[in-house]
Amino acid sequence: MPFPIERPRRLRKSAGLRRLMCETTVTAADLVQPLFVVEGEGYRRAIESLPGQFHLSPDEAALEAGKAYAADVPAVLLFGLPKHKDPIGSSAWDEAGAVQRAVRAIKEHVPELIVITDVCLCEYTDHGHCGRVVNGEVDNDGTLPLLTKIAVSHAAAGADVVAPSDMMDGRIGSVRKALDENGFQSVAILSYAAKYASSFYGPFRDAAGSAPSFGDRKGYQMDPANRREALREVALDIMEGADMVMVKPALPYLDVINDVRRRFGRPTAAYQVSGEYVMIEHAARAGAFDRRRAICESLVSIRRAGADFVVTYWAVEVAGWIREGQFEW
Repeated sequence: MPFPIERPRRLRKSAGLRRLMCETTVTAADLVQPLFVVEGEGYRRAIESLPGQFHLSPDEAALEAGKAYAADVPAVLLFGLPKHKDPIGSSAWDEAGAVQRAVRAIKEHVPELIVITDVCLCEYTDHGHCGRVVNGEVDNDGTLPLLTKIAVSHAAAGADVVAPSDMMDGRIGSVRKALDENGFQSVAILSYAAKYASSFYGPFRDAAGSAPSFGDRKGYQMDPANRREALREVALDIMEGADMVMVKPALPYLDVINDVRRRFGRPTAAYQVSGEYVMIEHAARAGAFDRRRAICESLVSIRRAGADFVVTYWAVEVAGWIREGQFEW
């Protein structure tokens, strides 16, 4: 009915009505906290490029994981920074590596917390690319056995979920086959299925020491202009055995998140990446807007687009706001 019979503002006139009419929710259970793990013990150092985040030794990572669990955040996502790098990233599957040790420490400290591990080579190779390089090019097929070694080593350490982020063709099938053959049928795969060649990764690459030493990653990460290609990538990863799929970054790709969720109906994650995090942090510090409300609004928008859960550097902090009734926008 036209105005004046139809008055949508009737349902917005009080906070109680707005809560009742709210279509999208964010709970602590929808969030995953990333952690950066380094070798050593008793080590905790602030990351300059990611204010509020830290490089953590495995024992310190276990303490941070405990904070996440206490805040009702159900999972952490681990990224490793090795002392030794080489052309094939062999430190990535070292059973005494930072990630493997951190997984074991976390499982001992908070066994019920879900531990997800990033499976990639960029942090471990001396050239910074996500795969083995042959004649100046990333060798897709030659990289797959290396990725499977990483995934199996993480599963052996106790990881609940492995998350290949390299964007090599065929890597999900290769990882699934290797996990099953080694007795890790219950370890799930979260695929970075639609990972774009984005400028928003800058702070992460600094934090993880993973910037490529030559060229770029446009040859294997997706073109930001492409939407339909994301659906093909996701379909392939699901056929190869992915249990969950991820779109990365989040805010610039809300349309892709929505497409993936609607088309496949599979558990769909979004990664609110380092550039999105820093953009809001710096703008809030400059007085451009209220920090807490901007963070909350950004997470609501990602969930509204269709993400079942969100990887975000604010996970533990936001969980505290939710518990205290301070999650608002």
